[in-house]
Amino acid sequence: MRARATVVYDDDCGFCRWSAERLRTWDRRHALRFVTLRSDEAERLLAPVPVDRRPRSWHLVTHDGRVWSAGAAVPEVLGLLPGGGLLSVVTAAMPDLTETAYTAIARRRSALGRLLGQRACSVDPSRGQATSQGTANA
Repeated sequence: MRARATVVYDDDCGFCRWSAERLRTWDRRHALRFVTLRSDEAERLLAPVPVDRRPRSWHLVTHDGRVWSAGAAVPEVLGLLPGGGLLSVVTAAMPDLTETAYTAIARRRSALGRLLGQRACSVDPSRGQATSQGTANA
């Protein structure tokens, strides 16, 4: 299956890498691609997002160019994952709570990365995918 959306994540954040890797593992259908925030591809995909807002959260970009960021991306991502439909509906029905939870976690991402440890946070969710230069990550 061709990826239907791209997750843009901060590869300078251990917790962010760990979280993206959990999503990649869950995504048995390969509906998602993973691109680092500092890549040329992310620059292109996130063109509609103000530059100063890009590093503040993760982003989901669909094949037609729609962008969801922070808590708004949660139900969209969950809806693309196997078994994530109910969670998608629940988080979409409570956007304020979803955004609040996302923000609370995002504010503590450095501490969460330290709790997970270097080994857990040293994953590369974009590995094995075609990059914007046309090569594959090992």
